[in-house]
Amino acid sequence: QVQLVESGGASVQAGGSLRLSCVASGFTFSHYTVGWFRQAPGKEREGVAAIQSDGATSYSQFLKDRFTISRDNAKNSLFLQMRNLKPDDTATYYCAADPRGLRLDRAPQVADFLHWGQGTQVAVST
Repeated sequence: QVQLVESGGASVQAGGSLRLSCVASGFTFSHYTVGWFRQAPGKEREGVAAIQSDGATSYSQFLKDRFTISRDNAKNSLFLQMRNLKPDDTATYYCAADPRGLRLDRAPQVADFLHWGQGTQVAVST
């Protein structure tokens, strides 16, 4: 079955960087759109970034200057490089996958994705 396993979450100070990873199994990773979402306590899950099978990307307009999504199809892996982290970035970060393509004119949305990982926690302190 489809599995998505995130890692790389940690507690960091504001201004620091983190690289999240997601390893996928149970489907043909290279054919799928994959993405990152996050959910802070008491808030709705929001789209961070996503990348299609052809490499096209979409980002949250609020995060695209600090976050970079990438994928390594040979390793069935998805990555999120986060720079200049802020306390507002504190959240659980989720990896997601879907066989459909993206709407590239907007940030990824929860309804766009069928499969989800369990999440990895990121805490940013001042």
